[in-house]
Amino acid sequence: MIQQRDARGGGGVKKFIAMHVKIIPSAATLVLFVIVYIIGGVLYGNVGFLTFRNFFSLFTDNTHLLISSVGMTLVIISGGIDLSVGAVAALSTMIIACGNAVEYGPERVGWGWPMLLCVALALAVGIILGFCMGILIQVFNVAPFIATLAGMFFARGLCFIMSIDSVPIRDPWFTALGRWRIQFHDLLSVNPNARVNITIGVFIFLVMLIISIILMHSTKIGRNIYAIGGNEQSARLMGLPVAGTRIFIYTFNGFCSALAGVAFALTMFSGYGRHLYGMELDVIASVVIGGALLSGGIGYPLGSLFGVMTQGVIRKFVNFGNLMSGYARITVGVLLFLFIVMQRIVIMIANKNKEA
Repeated sequence: MIQQRDARGGGGVKKFIAMHVKIIPSAATLVLFVIVYIIGGVLYGNVGFLTFRNFFSLFTDNTHLLISSVGMTLVIISGGIDLSVGAVAALSTMIIACGNAVEYGPERVGWGWPMLLCVALALAVGIILGFCMGILIQVFNVAPFIATLAGMFFARGLCFIMSIDSVPIRDPWFTALGRWRIQFHDLLSVNPNARVNITIGVFIFLVMLIISIILMHSTKIGRNIYAIGGNEQSARLMGLPVAGTRIFIYTFNGFCSALAGVAFALTMFSGYGRHLYGMELDVIASVVIGGALLSGGIGYPLGSLFGVMTQGVIRKFVNFGNLMSGYARITVGVLLFLFIVMQRIVIMIANKNKEA
């Protein structure tokens, strides 16, 4: 009798995993984020960890990662990868900085274009680069790793052709937009004058997040993306537009990368070819920790949001504890490893339950 109950209990767990295999990794990320934040409150609550200001700074400090993670989520769900996001974002900052007339050093640097035109050009270049990488991957059958690696080198090279130095952005309209804040009183802070700041970049991210959720869960394109990532051959046999969908994915991700660069420029007020080195690895780690399966077919934009937030909380731990920054990288690496292992275990259990 005891053995039968144990078998039934184990079978119930396996059945539950099989039924919720797509959402379990993202739900685990949300639970992890809440646990880590509570632990931070217990350890550093007396120095302001549990305040609205500290919580919302997770959004304002990581705006560029959040925006880029929206596009990367689609790429990874489709079974691809994109190593060019950091370089394309840096290229956006350079186009904005060099496109607009600026005073820098003994000479005048810039093309004297209106700022709105520079921003539009930066976004257009991101879209074009994403489209070209999608063409390489789909039409010429180049591996995504190689195609986007080439895109990364190309975008970084364009940055240094424009200028090898950091170029400041001093356009009055752009700097005013970057310094714009919505402020409200921090009710959780012991300081009566404490204010919570929400930047324009946070609103840009929220718009992109809503668009991605609608795209992935309420449109044919989203269903096609999940189908391609789950089994591309089956998607082709069902007559789904695999080629057009994949090109769209990388084009959309190029736009998100360029938009992330615009948001970063609104924070730094400069364009520089060395901006955002390694950003692509942070974005990929955030999406995977957020529950997206590297082999494709599983993932949610909201999961990627909490993947970025979890990394942000870990960095807060390091800052509040006055620890070396290397501890944050080690912790993210361990989490990434654990989440990949967890995903494989969940998929294996789900597949065995289907076979049974």
